Amino acid sequence: MTSRNLKHFAASRGTVALVLAAMFFLGSGATAWAHSDDDESQNGLQGTWRVQLTVRDCQTGQALRTFPALVAFAKGGTLTFTTAGQFQAIATPGVGVWRHIDGHTYSAVAEVFIFSLAGAWIQTHRLTRQIEIDNDANQFTETVKLQIFDTTGNQIATGCATGTATRFELSGEK
Repeated sequence: MTSRNLKHFAASRGTVALVLAAMFFLGSGATAWAHSDDDESQNGLQGTWRVQLTVRDCQTGQALRTFPALVAFAKGGTLTFTTAGQFQAIATPGVGVWRHIDGHTYSAVAEVFIFSLAGAWIQTHRLTRQIEIDNDANQFTETVKLQIFDTTGNQIATGCATGTATRFELSGEK
């Protein structure tokens, strides 16, 4: 592949893929503070979730592709995630923060570093999510906004996604 093709591959695949993934985050960068205790449920958002993300055309809402992800929301407000929507050889795991907003609503933001196939850092993907957890705290829906930045911090692309999630239980049920 030529350098130009690699850039196109990373930008287009990365845009579609990481509108995902992760998929879960609303807030303003790393300034979101966690409030992991909520009166509505025993665990609130805290725990590990199986997420099904659907990348969408931001203008029409049309579904472009769907893939799974795993997201772990830790007590204290940190999160990590991994996704099948991004080629793992060119992306780090997602790391970020989350917080309780009000009632059943949460927000989160996470970032992923993207590399060329040659190993050079080429982009940072920021996923901002608005999460709405159900009454029994075992499922949630989310909207995801993706921002892609070059290595100097300039935004070069955006994307959109929605997701549905089920709490990952010890029983191993899917």
